[in-house]
Amino acid sequence: MIYPTRTAIFSAAAGAPVTLLVALLLPGRWYAALAWPVAVLLACLADALRGAGPGRATLQCSLPKTASVGAQVEGQARIAIPGTPRAQLMLDTGPLLVQDDDAPWIDLPGGQGSAAIPLRAIRRGTARVVRGWLRWKGPLGLVWKQRIVPLDATMAILPDIRPVHDRGAQIFQRHALQGLMAQVDRGDGADFDALVEFRSGMDRRAIDWKQSARHAKLHAKEFRSERNNQIVFAVDAGRQMSEPVAGLSRLDRVVSAMLLTAWVALKLGDRVALHAFDSRPRIASGLVSGAAAFGELQRLAARIDYSGEESNYTHALTTLATRLTRRSMIILFTEFTDLTSAEFLVRAAARLVETHLLLVVVLRDEELESIMDRRPRTADDVTRAVTAAALLKDRLMVLTRLRHLGAHVVEAEHDRVGDRLVQSYVDLKRRNLL
Repeated sequence: MIYPTRTAIFSAAAGAPVTLLVALLLPGRWYAALAWPVAVLLACLADALRGAGPGRATLQCSLPKTASVGAQVEGQARIAIPGTPRAQLMLDTGPLLVQDDDAPWIDLPGGQGSAAIPLRAIRRGTARVVRGWLRWKGPLGLVWKQRIVPLDATMAILPDIRPVHDRGAQIFQRHALQGLMAQVDRGDGADFDALVEFRSGMDRRAIDWKQSARHAKLHAKEFRSERNNQIVFAVDAGRQMSEPVAGLSRLDRVVSAMLLTAWVALKLGDRVALHAFDSRPRIASGLVSGAAAFGELQRLAARIDYSGEESNYTHALTTLATRLTRRSMIILFTEFTDLTSAEFLVRAAARLVETHLLLVVVLRDEELESIMDRRPRTADDVTRAVTAAALLKDRLMVLTRLRHLGAHVVEAEHDRVGDRLVQSYVDLKRRNLL
């Protein structure tokens, strides 16, 4: 494909006043006025014929095998256009990738060159780059020469586990229930650990009177935090969870926090399961234990798809409750914007808290908060602020109802939800609420 550049268009337009003036002053020789546009046209034809044509351009593109959602990656492009010093490249990245630099210029010394194309993964799945647009200017700079090159580059975009690598060990050391921390946790758990002599400061209710009578000294029981608890992550993958927050969907934000908490839970000896749903249950895994099971959880999390359907809390949470044979901690990741869907959530939560420990995790709606806090300048700004305040009030009312039912609620910023969730999980575990 060959088409004129902005220089050629401006050059042709610049001759229009002269052309009009000649036609007015010399009406008998009006054809002389066509000299300028014809000259520009001939220059464009000469520019199009010189240098490499579109058919001689070649392009190869490669992508990393895997990337985390939200991560910056680099695709490698190799271009060959004989006799061309530089060219622009734009990739058809599809809905899962975004090219950060719009059509960057790539230098081609000797007509060949390679460059790193910055890309950003914005959704999970298999990203495909199916074609690329190459274009370059002719020697005179009057025409663009463009070629669409078919490509076949793929990359698997997985859930973001960078927090596990970057902060997992640090968080685990801070919250570990072993080593020096075990001394603090003794007495807070439910599992018998040891029979020791009673010391000042110990709970008198822990005194074992039979053993004290046998040894003629006061002896007390020490307990340790219970292991092998069941932690079930229930992930709402409905329509509202697909909405973006700071460039990434809510679903990807909570999946990253879920994997970080699951890694800590597996390291602490608990058993973990994953349950994803929208209008009906989509993924229902069995309970796994041990740090080696984290890879299986990561693969299951990668299969959680974005959905445009409304979440059915009654069906999903009732199905989950029937699969659990003992008291478990259910960590529910969800989002609600209307009182109708929130009412179904509250009713389903009321049935769950009768048997299980429920922890509801939601992301703070920073967009509504910014609209409400922004100083209004027009009548429309006032309307938006009042609407945002009403929505936030309804949201607070629903969260308060959940707390009154006995559920625990974590409402955190998108970049702190992982740390807040781990902190809440460890606190509930230390208090032996399971």
